[in-house]
Amino acid sequence: MKARTILASLAVFFAGFALCFAADQNMGTWKLNDAKSKFSPGATKNNTVVYAPAGDMVKVTVDGTDKDGKPTHNEWTGKFDGKEYPVTGDPNSDTRAYTKAGKHTLSLTIKKGDKVVATGKIVVAGDGKSRTLSVNGTDASGKELKVTAVYDKQ
Repeated sequence: MKARTILASLAVFFAGFALCFAADQNMGTWKLNDAKSKFSPGATKNNTVVYAPAGDMVKVTVDGTDKDGKPTHNEWTGKFDGKEYPVTGDPNSDTRAYTKAGKHTLSLTIKKGDKVVATGKIVVAGDGKSRTLSVNGTDASGKELKVTAVYDKQ
């Protein structure tokens, strides 16, 4: 009897945990829709962005191309709680902080050292099939960058 109760409790826990992540509109693989996107000259293009559960956190994996067309890859694992979590693989940033700003919106702050280098927001369409990333920031030389990147859910 005790074993059944424990197994049933674990099943309910894991089902609830999975539902929490399934309900998050950001989760999944997103592919850049280049035709609908706008980039400042010199901005990095993130061609594929994947949001996946990582325990009680979220792992964001980004693959793209830099201003010279060379491949880029970076990863961030954290929570959407406004706290800074480290980024690996991105020479332009050390940390990112995401904050939920509604069911379909995330706010984003990107830092290099103690300096904010970009801020933005991510808005998932009501149907969950696309999302728009709007970012304002500066590159390593201090030049202003603006990005409006539209992604389609895969």
